[in-house]
Amino acid sequence: MPKAYASTVIDRPADEVWAVIRDFNGLPDWNPAVTSSKIEDGRAADQVGCVRSFHLADGAHLRERLLAFSDVEMSMTYNFEKTPFAVENYLATLRCTEVTDGNRCFVEWWTHFDCDLARREEWLDFFSGSVFQGGFDGLRARLHC
Repeated sequence: MPKAYASTVIDRPADEVWAVIRDFNGLPDWNPAVTSSKIEDGRAADQVGCVRSFHLADGAHLRERLLAFSDVEMSMTYNFEKTPFAVENYLATLRCTEVTDGNRCFVEWWTHFDCDLARREEWLDFFSGSVFQGGFDGLRARLHC
């Protein structure tokens, strides 16, 4: 099972970064690839089991279910319920950790998934580079750093 991984250090306190990321419905506020999002069935955006339904700039529609959420650990884990991507068993985690030297934040984002072996590298590059790094770039822009 491949693992796509990306990490970064953001020059803001971890609690400030987590305040932006923790909103499971807030992707359009900081991720430039996401144009709209809503939580289905009137659930709270930090309620385990909620589903976010969102659209990408290219019109693609995705649904993701929040499987684990912790303000204490500043992390969330989710999966794909509906995706246009040719992967299966997608399970992703996004986590913030305080960097005490300089009051910064270490952010890491990773996923495990199954896919056709011939497309493994393509999907690894897509998730770690385009999706996760693109999200980090948008997060930096949102936090003005």
